[in-house]
Amino acid sequence: MTPRPNSRLIFISGGSRSGKSRYAETRATAISGQRTYVATCPIIDAELEQRIDRHRKRRADQNWRTIEEPLDLVKALNDSRDSAVVLVDCLTLWINNLLHAAQKAQQVVTEEEVSFLCQQVAAACREGERTVIFVTNELGMGLVPADPVSRLYRDLIGCCNQSLASRADEVVFLVSGYPLFLKGNENQ
Repeated sequence: MTPRPNSRLIFISGGSRSGKSRYAETRATAISGQRTYVATCPIIDAELEQRIDRHRKRRADQNWRTIEEPLDLVKALNDSRDSAVVLVDCLTLWINNLLHAAQKAQQVVTEEEVSFLCQQVAAACREGERTVIFVTNELGMGLVPADPVSRLYRDLIGCCNQSLASRADEVVFLVSGYPLFLKGNENQ
């Protein structure tokens, strides 16, 4: 896929609480024009609802348009074509949501399906003249999970991360709030 002259895909990964989301928002707010935040996290309990509400309020002060879409990232990206920057937070929850929906339907999600979905997502990113920023967790740096579902989840996220990072113009890994540039750099 050849990037359009003014399309840009930034992939930001790191561990939990490494500063990924704050860094991604800082990068996004440095871009002038319409901003869209694609939130993939469903509300599943009261504590999570409070977290989401705090995030919504913070973004409201910065003129973000929010699309809450737990499953269909291609649709969310197509619905935000008019934005100068789109921030998708986060791919880890997107994969979780896909896995949960499949289990409810008594189906299985495979790495091949995730790879295909990521190809579609990447193609949707390249539509229009905009920057799309993805946030994800790096789960493959710990112990091998003890149960099959957890191992599948880790594998699917690894597949997703590799697929989108390979298509990104810039790949950033956050450690303790500090960005390490693995591909490209923020001055491109």
